[in-house]
Amino acid sequence: MKKLLLISNSTNFGENYLAWPMAEIELFLVGTGVKEALFIPYAGVSFSYDEYEKKVAGALSNIGLKINSVHKATDPVEAVKNASCIIIGGGNTFHLVHMMHKLKLMSAVREKALQGTPFIGWSAGSNIACPTLRTTNDMPIVQPESFDCLNLIPFQINPHYLDPAPTIDAMIKHGGETRDDRIKEFITLNQDITVVGLREACSLVVEGDSVKLKGGKPLRVLKYNQEPKEYPIGSDINFLMKL
Repeated sequence: MKKLLLISNSTNFGENYLAWPMAEIELFLVGTGVKEALFIPYAGVSFSYDEYEKKVAGALSNIGLKINSVHKATDPVEAVKNASCIIIGGGNTFHLVHMMHKLKLMSAVREKALQGTPFIGWSAGSNIACPTLRTTNDMPIVQPESFDCLNLIPFQINPHYLDPAPTIDAMIKHGGETRDDRIKEFITLNQDITVVGLREACSLVVEGDSVKLKGGKPLRVLKYNQEPKEYPIGSDINFLMKL
């Protein structure tokens, strides 16, 4: 049975790294017996993978979770096969997907997750749980072999979802498209795909065919030719897993 924790963002303004989702991560792993996780750092671009591993390991040591990065493995695919938990961090989604296809990790991670290995991702790491990367907010700094991702959920996530500017004046000063504008373009060309706007300080917990929203803000669901709908905490959103 799939067991996924898909987090919108790692850090809220003014907080320490992974401070806000720490309790969610700890709760997610209760009863799993997981004490060690394999970290996939390839969304990191402007800093080394060693630095990324150290940063994540330092934060998650607070809940007694040991981190080993796949970039140090002699055989990355074998490391995935042997992992008791898989964590994928945020950064640039295009680079993450590029490296995962290049190293043959996409299918290996998908297989492990489908077998029930706990999977935790934030930002880009949540984005690639979707069928494709096409609702990322990131710049296409590299061209992956394919936009195809893990396809662990049947809908697309837009992490770090931002609401439209609250006033006309703010919109004029911004001078660009809103997040809804960009998602509307996507669903206009992909009319059968549902997009979930996952606001910051929120996450989705997937267990088998059920999904629950965690955090302090509603979920925004966008479909072609329909007005966007808001689903607050406690709403039944299991329909998302049946799309």
